[in-house]
Amino acid sequence: MTASLPNAADLVGSRRRILVTGGAGFIGGAVVRRLLRESDVVVFNLDKMGYASDLTSIEEELTTLGSDQADRHQLLKVDLANADAVRDAVQIADPDLVMHLAAESHVDRSIAGPGVFIESNVNGTYNLLQAVRDHHEGLSGERQTQFRLHHISTDEVFGSLGAEGRFCETTPYDPRSPYSSSKAASDHLVSAWHHTYGLPVVLTNCSNNYGPWQFPEKLIPVVTLKAAGGEAIPLYGDGLNVRDWLYVEDHVDALLLAACRGESGRSYCVGGYGERTNREVVECICSHLDHLKPEGAPHAQLIQLVRDRPGHDRRYAIDPRRIETELGWKARHDFSTAIEATVRWYLEHQSWISCS
Repeated sequence: MTASLPNAADLVGSRRRILVTGGAGFIGGAVVRRLLRESDVVVFNLDKMGYASDLTSIEEELTTLGSDQADRHQLLKVDLANADAVRDAVQIADPDLVMHLAAESHVDRSIAGPGVFIESNVNGTYNLLQAVRDHHEGLSGERQTQFRLHHISTDEVFGSLGAEGRFCETTPYDPRSPYSSSKAASDHLVSAWHHTYGLPVVLTNCSNNYGPWQFPEKLIPVVTLKAAGGEAIPLYGDGLNVRDWLYVEDHVDALLLAACRGESGRSYCVGGYGERTNREVVECICSHLDHLKPEGAPHAQLIQLVRDRPGHDRRYAIDPRRIETELGWKARHDFSTAIEATVRWYLEHQSWISCS
């Protein structure tokens, strides 16, 4: 662990009302919980409550905080594709800060049905930008000066790396999947609204996240649950595709820093120097399960290579030096420790998983 970073209360300062889109998702939920736990702001959670949305973790956080804190979380069940509903939600929230995490994000689903990704990630971001632009223009004084829209994106917009190099803020965009293309489009919209209309924005592009409460369709929960159940573990292609893994709480640290202290119009790449091949990740999970569930060992015998995903990017890696240098962010968790805790969490939360 590295030195401590500012807590949420110190970062939000005088901001009292924060709108988080996609706050019932994996990363959005972690942001909401941190804001509730470490500050006294009111969080307006705009989420369409789709298949991957879940409020269990937030409800548990509120229970821990006490019944008098329940009103600090306000759910706005809204689909960003509905422009009128988005405008109404922004008026209700009357935010001092908007953190835009809502997005369709599963690459395989985007390949099978790209239209939903365009509607949600592109049109939805446009609808939010229009509503937030009107809101910002109606603010005055300190509230207008401090206002930001923080758009959270992915490293996948940069395409695929070779064996060397890392993505940074000046890397040209080269998206390869319907998902990454839709996120690239939303990034460009946010940037355009800043340059054309003067909307104060901050952008971040992060590497692959992992940790508790991730919907069980992504690699780490899928592998953990299949291996624990004695099922075959599918591994795309030769398993040597590389991803840069970041623990979700480290990402929340970066998001709050960027949202509250980032320079308007600036983008920040967020990664934790956690490069691993998919095979290495899968084998690491299996190794932990060998200790946690020895009756199924060796779990690596369950690994089965399957046909590769179309347009499967070979390698992602992030150079986070800008956010480290300018905002003082550092990842606090190393992969080897955090992945063991994550695997253990999934084994201990079978009831939540069965309801997801």
